[in-house]
Amino acid sequence: MTVVHPISRAWITTGGTGAQNYDEFADDAEITEIIAANPHSALAVEMPHRAPESVGKAFADCLPDAAARLAQEKAAGSYSPAEDVVVLYRITAPGEPAAYGLWSMVDTDQISTSADEPGLVIRNEDVFIAKVRERVALAETLETLLSPVLLLQTGRGDELHAALAEAADAAGAPAATDTDQSGRTHAIWVVPAGPAQDRLTALAGGGELVVADGNHRSLAAQTGGLPRFLAVVTTPASVAIQPYNRLISELPAADFVERLTAAGARVEELPRPAAIPAKGTIELYAGGRSFAVVLPPAEGASPVESLDHALVERILLGDVLGLDPGDKRISYVGGDYPAQWLRGEVDAGRAELAVLIAPVTVDDFVAVNLARQKLPRKSTWFTPKARGGLVLAQLS
Repeated sequence: MTVVHPISRAWITTGGTGAQNYDEFADDAEITEIIAANPHSALAVEMPHRAPESVGKAFADCLPDAAARLAQEKAAGSYSPAEDVVVLYRITAPGEPAAYGLWSMVDTDQISTSADEPGLVIRNEDVFIAKVRERVALAETLETLLSPVLLLQTGRGDELHAALAEAADAAGAPAATDTDQSGRTHAIWVVPAGPAQDRLTALAGGGELVVADGNHRSLAAQTGGLPRFLAVVTTPASVAIQPYNRLISELPAADFVERLTAAGARVEELPRPAAIPAKGTIELYAGGRSFAVVLPPAEGASPVESLDHALVERILLGDVLGLDPGDKRISYVGGDYPAQWLRGEVDAGRAELAVLIAPVTVDDFVAVNLARQKLPRKSTWFTPKARGGLVLAQLS
């Protein structure tokens, strides 16, 4: 029995509703701008409190607006219904290999967060509980899931990749396409019940599935008591990991360089602007100055505890700046935003410190998860991202 299943009641976009997922933004104002430019974007439903007419209102107060918008989009023909389907997914861009995935439903009781917890779905990062509560409330209000959890098939990834590519090539014109902010084309094809669907779901569920994106969404499914959650099952050959950096809006300590040195770090001022470093070093930018920093791992630390992101969280944020990872002064900025943008935020006075960190490798990511160890918050920014608003799963 596979843990990957068809979507019993799906809604398939007819075009124009695709969106970045709600947690892909460094600045909430970007969400408002996207919704203003495209009111049909699924972001208007996912983040109703960021719609232009609702800015300043609490998320919970805007949930009725989200339900009304979704009903309006269905009535206007932005989505078409389908039953007992999975959906082929292909992402393409010039100069990049094609990425593939399968929209489907996955058993929530298969989620495992530790070595002694059974399950084929491995969740790997700490989360911010306030975000989880928002996702639970939205799902309960809409009785619909709009944004998928991205799962990496580690057991039969090569077979799944070949099968998805073959199926997409043979499927003809896609049911819909969408172009994202990076110029990538997202295409989907609906696969009804039958041998092709059975083969794809068997491959998709044929080994351990690691949460590559959507730790909050998967925990929301558990917290909300959902038997299954919406997912895109993808393959290692379809993804890369980009840097996941940090911006600090307010420095509690002005002498952070001296504090870093006192904490055992090696700090060197750079003659060039801070950039994404090599593994083992972080780079900082503050007040027009750039620094390369080697943070000291604790004696006897595990490989996970020695990751650059873990050292930043423990030493720089915790010991030196006295900040909890959930502090509102910390912004977690994914790889879509380059080093130049991060430095610009500091130069413009919207942040006081930029922290640039080397990306985790896909091999390290898989190894850590198969060992049932947990990554620090916001360690991995996978690209290309599965796009929200293309395939919805109705829960009722």
